[in-house]
This record gives sequence, structure tokens and C-alpha cells, in this order.
Amino acid sequence: MRRAIRSDHPDDHRRQDRLPQGLTSSTRDGAERPAERAVLAAVILPWSRVDMNDPLAELGALAKAAGTDVVDSMVQKRTEMSPKSAFGKGRLEELGQRVSDAEASVVIFDNDLTPRQIRGIETVAQCKVIDRSELILDIFASRAKTHEAQLQVELAQLEYTAPRIRGMWTHLERIAGAGGATGAGAVGGVGTRGPGERQIELDRRIVRTRISQLKQRIAEIDRRKQREVKSRGDRFTASLVGYTNSGKSTLLQKLTGTEVFTADMLFATLDTKTVRWDLGEGRSVLLSDTVGFVRDLPHHLVASFRATLEETIHADLLVHVVDASSPQARQQMDAVDEVLDNLGCEDTPRLILLNKMDIAEEDSLSVLLGQHRKDALQISALTGDGLSEVVTAVADRATGDAIDAVIHLPHSAGKLQTELSRRADVREREFTDDGVRMSIRMNRAQFEQLKGRHPELTILSQTNDDDDLGEELDNA
Repeated sequence: MRRAIRSDHPDDHRRQDRLPQGLTSSTRDGAERPAERAVLAAVILPWSRVDMNDPLAELGALAKAAGTDVVDSMVQKRTEMSPKSAFGKGRLEELGQRVSDAEASVVIFDNDLTPRQIRGIETVAQCKVIDRSELILDIFASRAKTHEAQLQVELAQLEYTAPRIRGMWTHLERIAGAGGATGAGAVGGVGTRGPGERQIELDRRIVRTRISQLKQRIAEIDRRKQREVKSRGDRFTASLVGYTNSGKSTLLQKLTGTEVFTADMLFATLDTKTVRWDLGEGRSVLLSDTVGFVRDLPHHLVASFRATLEETIHADLLVHVVDASSPQARQQMDAVDEVLDNLGCEDTPRLILLNKMDIAEEDSLSVLLGQHRKDALQISALTGDGLSEVVTAVADRATGDAIDAVIHLPHSAGKLQTELSRRADVREREFTDDGVRMSIRMNRAQFEQLKGRHPELTILSQTNDDDDLGEELDNA
């Protein structure tokens, strides 16, 4: 369950019912309990980005990831949401009946709701109501295993809660006197301003203080992450990005041989994992896998997870993994691009991989290929098909602006020799009395950074042409 705001107010238990509530299926002592029975609901607006053939498919997957059993669902097309209850009156009454018939304990909306709308729905449905953002936050809270991820999730939850505190105090209506909204007994009138208003302000101060503390701690993590990323400045970095459950972690495992957690579930990975990826011929890059994205990802969550996404923000290449088997592949790509643009990555080079080709439908595939014919590679991370083309494409990008050079290193620079063997294509090596001469091909930016860090490196010749460097070595 999520962290609640502490209070000694006598009516606090009523307010706690309106704080964001988790959907965890275990009790505090770890014992399993039956999953909550959920009714899914959505208001389909003219600009809604959903699959009209199955508008609640993704919400159903999110609800499943949160540990609920979906027992019913309903939608309503409207030009705008009702400010009181999202649905219209007739549809709302139908929702209440369906909740009763299905013996559901929670209604999950695919829209973001205001406290007023939640109260209006709860009054009729007589059960807990949560919206899409709260559901995603709950999933992240259940998946957060590291201290860093837990801090980031808590910050996002509190920033979601903060503007809703007043709406969560439903029992304040009792404080109003009989005088009506403008009479002496109204809320805020003489003798009635005390307990409730003071408690709201107290809660707001508690939330503001905690948010400030979390931001400071996350800022420290962010600075440390930035230092870590900058320390790899002379290494080419690639970051796997994509919609959640597109197969990024499976791809990382296949390409690098690194054991990572993989599962057919949304948000299986929350923490970034960076590993060395050997491309062959003495070349390697750093490859990162991080949290997947979804449509309408809460902006507080994106902001809170900026430290985790630092690898993506500073990557030299974004490898966009697309679930080509999904009917919503095009919309999912747009959602990922939107988040990346918000992170400031709109100009970072991208390589598009159409994954899950082993189960993709021909029609959806032809559409994707038509839109991305120049860039897209067809692969299956599960079977390994097409991965050799991925290695070649990334290697070409990593050495895109390459230089050919003949260099001299003293015998004492053994570590630098080893580093060059990992990062460059070493074409020839000749040992002499005073050191070793090497003919190499390497990314220009990486080579320049290497020169700056190692004054013992002497350049005998350098060219940008694909000449036969063996001849240069003989004449050096």
C-alpha cells in the first residue's frame, strides 16, 4: 500500500480513504489475499489516442499488472467529460449497477479524474475509484526495488496527491453550519474555520516538506548519475528505448549475454542496466536498458525518473525497439517519441528495430515498413533473427566519423594498449625497442578524447581515407 499522510485528526480515517490507494494483493505481513475485482471504464473523447476496436486493451493489461481481476468494462463516447462524474447520469447509474452485479471492489478509469469526479462516481458505485495516473503510479510502486526507484516513485505519488488534498477531505462538509454558503455558519465563518482548515494546511506543509526532501535527495542521485555518464565520455553509448513490454530486456540479453529479468508484463524493468556490448573486431559500445514508456505517462513520473533516464538523455544513439506484433505499434511509437522529445532527445540519432517479427501480422508490418523503410530493421529478439544486422548497424554508427591512424605507445602504456584493443579496430601491431606501433581505425570523437587523456600516445600518421595502412606503417 502507498504511504499515507500522517495525522491525529479524529476524522482522519475518512480522509485516508480518499488518499491514493494501492492495488497490492498482499497484506503487511506478506500474506497473499484475493486480488481485487475491477470494473474498467473510460470516456472516449474526440482526441483520445486509443484503439477504437479495443479501447480498454491497454488499461486491462495495466490492471492485470497491478494484480486485479477485471470482471467487467464499459465506455462512453462524449465530446467532454462531465465535471461531476466523468460519465453522463444514465451511464453512471449503469456503472453502479454493473459494479454491484459483478461484486467489484474498484473502478479503474482510463482517464485522469479530479477529486470531484472521483467522489461523484464513488457515491453511485459505492466502491473505490482510481484513475489511469494513479494506476500507473501504483504499478511503479510495486515494481520499485532499489532505493533510487522508491524515492522517485514516492516523489511522483506526492506530487500527484498534493493538489488533491482539499478534495480528499470529504468530511469537511459537516463543519458547515445551517446558515448556508453565505451565512454565519458557513465553512470559513466565525467559529468554524479551525480543525478542518488547519488540518488541510498541516497536510499541505507535510507534503511540501517531504517533496522538498525527496527532490534534494533525487538531485544528489541525478548529479552522481551525470558524473557517471560523463566519465564514459570517450565511449560510444547506445540506449534501448521503447514502449513497455516491447522486448528491450530480452534484446539486451541476446545481444550481450547478460542475465537480466525478462517477463511478459508491463513495466518489468524500472532500473537502468548498462553493460559492455562487444561488436567484434575489437569494437565495443556501452548498451543501456531502462524503463519502458506508455501512452499518457504521468508527467510527474517522467520528471521524477529523470535520474534513471540519464543514460538515455546522454546516449549517442537511441535504439527504438518496437513491438511490431501490436496493432497499436504506430501509436506506441508516437508515445515513445513524445516522451523522448520532452526529455530533450529530439535530435539524438535513432535506429528503429521492428521486434517480434516471428509473430507479427503481415498487414501491420507492411504499414510500419512503409513509414520507416529507410531506418527500420526487422528482428526477433526471442529467436535471434536479424540481430547480426543490428550489430552491423550499431557498429557503423559507432565508427561513423572514423579516422585511420598509426600511433606509437611506450612499453609502460600496457593498459592503454589493452583499452585500444577493446575500443578500436587494431589492424596491425609492431613491437619495437622503445614501445609498440599500432595501425588502428577508431571513432574520431573517441580518439580525440583518448589523446587528451593520454599524453604518452604519439601519432605517427592520421587520415580519414580508407587507405591501406600497412603501407603507411612501413613508411612511418
